[in-house]
Amino acid sequence: MKYITFLLSFLFAGTLAAQSFYIDAGVKAQMGATALINQSVNNHPNWSYDIGNGFSFGGKVGFNFEDHGITVDVLLGKGESSFEFDNGVSNLITEYATTDIYLLYRLSRYRGYLELGPKMNLLRDVTNTGADGVANDVSEYYVDNSYSGVLGFGTYLIGTDGRFSGIFGLRFEYGLTDMVDQTMGQDLGLPVFQDALYAEGYNTSVPFFAGLVFELNWGIGYYGKASCGARGKFIFL
Repeated sequence: MKYITFLLSFLFAGTLAAQSFYIDAGVKAQMGATALINQSVNNHPNWSYDIGNGFSFGGKVGFNFEDHGITVDVLLGKGESSFEFDNGVSNLITEYATTDIYLLYRLSRYRGYLELGPKMNLLRDVTNTGADGVANDVSEYYVDNSYSGVLGFGTYLIGTDGRFSGIFGLRFEYGLTDMVDQTMGQDLGLPVFQDALYAEGYNTSVPFFAGLVFELNWGIGYYGKASCGARGKFIFL
């Protein structure tokens, strides 16, 4: 938290000396392919991956200075990882629900944008559904929070002046820390409950997402001066 406070304080300190600072807020949604990547599952002769589907929605706040900005996204997300055993003889689907908090740097130029930064995944629940179709709650075997790295880029479809804008883009996320509780994961062979899955050593299970993102933003206000030499003030739109 102290690092987030420092970044935001630095942004405000730099922009209050200028006249191009503005704050916007918006709603956003994203959808795409998801998976829970584990190298031991990938190397196992009887297990293989299918592409899962995921989505999330929520809101964001942006602190912007000319072409540069810091955005804070808070999204409710759901993802899944689908595993096949013996070429589809049976399967297992792991579904996970999270509250996702993003802190991203965004560069906006030429009607396009690039964003990157960290994301914290706060776990809400995890279920496993086997070939019998019964969903079992396995949340206790997973950690409460984990972290991912995020890279995104896209274009402004509507507006770029801070009053109103709409964007469309691509976003890629890859886990940096284990979603599975390591002790239970190694003992139970998670995420697929495979005996001796980690006979050659433990591997982490990290979430992956690649998909589309949509965002609508409305300007809240900006910092400016009424005339040359006048004291600057924050003006609400």
